[in-house]
Amino acid sequence: MSLRKNSEIQSIDGKEGSKMKEYFQPYNTLNGINYSVAQFTLDPGKRSKLHKLSSSEIYYVLEGSASLNIDEDTFQLEKDDSVYVAPNSKQFIENSGSGILRFLCIVQPAWKAENEILLE
Repeated sequence: MSLRKNSEIQSIDGKEGSKMKEYFQPYNTLNGINYSVAQFTLDPGKRSKLHKLSSSEIYYVLEGSASLNIDEDTFQLEKDDSVYVAPNSKQFIENSGSGILRFLCIVQPAWKAENEILLE
């Protein structure tokens, strides 16, 4: 078993404009999973940079509200909403609420820097 306590995970600045806590990656689990799970936060009015990944993603909103832009579509998300993002989709997420936006991002296969392209 691999246990990761939120209180013990350092928050780092994500290169796409958010704060991130990395929970699980293949390198930090005993079973060698092939996906990754991270928690992101964005302050009110902030957004991530336009980017795309060669992996698929699932966003799950833990707190707050957001506008998620995927290619030409915009989705309004609230607490407990989730959405699937297909590989190579141009995307960014924006905090559309008055409080902190906090969400999980599950990436499969696991996130790697070389699989992400910043488009701005």
